[in-house]
Amino acid sequence: MMSSSAPSRPAPTLKARALRHLARREHSRAELAGKLAPHEPDAALVQQLLDQLQAQGWLSDERFAAALVRAKASRYGVRRLRADLQAKGLSAASATHALQSHPSDELDRAHAWWLRKFGQPPQTPHERAKQVRHLLSRGFEPDVVRRVVPGVEPGVAPDTAAHDGEAIDD
Repeated sequence: MMSSSAPSRPAPTLKARALRHLARREHSRAELAGKLAPHEPDAALVQQLLDQLQAQGWLSDERFAAALVRAKASRYGVRRLRADLQAKGLSAASATHALQSHPSDELDRAHAWWLRKFGQPPQTPHERAKQVRHLLSRGFEPDVVRRVVPGVEPGVAPDTAAHDGEAIDD
């Protein structure tokens, strides 16, 4: 048991907190500001520290955006990735730039995810609607989803079958 006379650890400095967060993973400026704000009532000091970290190259919205896109691109479509970037405080222009910088093709990613999740063509209109809804919820463009999910019946183009989450009666 510790005695009451043992020295307690001093609270970490604001910079130490910021570096601890950045050591774990990349953060956007807005995200890191939100994490530091509860520990410093003066917002100007937080912004000053963020400016310093940015000037030293420890904080970069571009690097954060590239890391997020790289980590999530295999599982999510462009719509979802853009929303995630904007939710983390990046501007629409920065999000678009990060998405354009990523070399992968959304059709290939959607097809790979569809194979991993479902692996076989839908046998009924209900199964097809389920597969379409799943890919749409992952942020893939409707046009891409129509090209990935095969038609239900032979000779029926995927574009004419039920899509975009429409209800299907069995």
